[in-house]
Amino acid sequence: MLIKVKTLDGYSIQNPKEETIGKVKGIYFDDRHWTVRYLVANTGKWLTGRQVLLSPYGLVSVNADHKNVVADLTKQQIEDSPSLDSDKPVSKQFESDYYGYYGWPAYWYGPYSWGNYPYLDRDYAKRGQRKPGEKPWDHHLRSSHEVTGYHIQAEDGEIGHVEDFVIDDETWAIRYLIVNTSNWWAGKKVLVSPLWIKSVSWSEQKVVIDLNRETIKLSPEFTDEVLLTRDYETSLYGHYNRKGYWFDELVAC
Repeated sequence: MLIKVKTLDGYSIQNPKEETIGKVKGIYFDDRHWTVRYLVANTGKWLTGRQVLLSPYGLVSVNADHKNVVADLTKQQIEDSPSLDSDKPVSKQFESDYYGYYGWPAYWYGPYSWGNYPYLDRDYAKRGQRKPGEKPWDHHLRSSHEVTGYHIQAEDGEIGHVEDFVIDDETWAIRYLIVNTSNWWAGKKVLVSPLWIKSVSWSEQKVVIDLNRETIKLSPEFTDEVLLTRDYETSLYGHYNRKGYWFDELVAC
């Protein structure tokens, strides 16, 4: 299922025993694969003063009807997990300790977005093992709250700013950036795939894409009423004369 991050914000997080862990309050994603690495959980008064991060490895499902996320973790597991102060960035040492605590394979080893295998895989004993001598890629995490508002630069000028993200709750890939173009032409929003990003200047808060303004202007409009079906996605990719991401993922299987 494709879902907007701002829609996911506020969803209740529960475990299979229906214990409430908290509510979703944004995501962290990496700046190479544009894949969600953690949901940020607002735990209220339960774990005051620390960030509670939930890796997709520990998540079972997202239920839009009930507006909740089910995590296969107990409250005790989360409370005993490595602590991260709420005012501190997510360090690589924290991530190493975090993944070691839960016994999950590190996503930063291997060629795929989830390490040595192309998909999120819950068979930890067999999957995601680091190869001898393999070096990790130098990953950096970005907050959805931080990147919202970044300028979008086409090949021939600015077109708008990032308003939201669309994620896939099966692979936890960010499929699209929702771009608000109201500063350029009135009232239209469009979807831009991370696959079309040419570069990102994090210091200038700017995302550069390899498309021109006129092509973007004529692309299928995105509104809150649009259903993100495969037909819509096919039309979008067809407009840009690009191959859909789903073809590459079928090959990777």
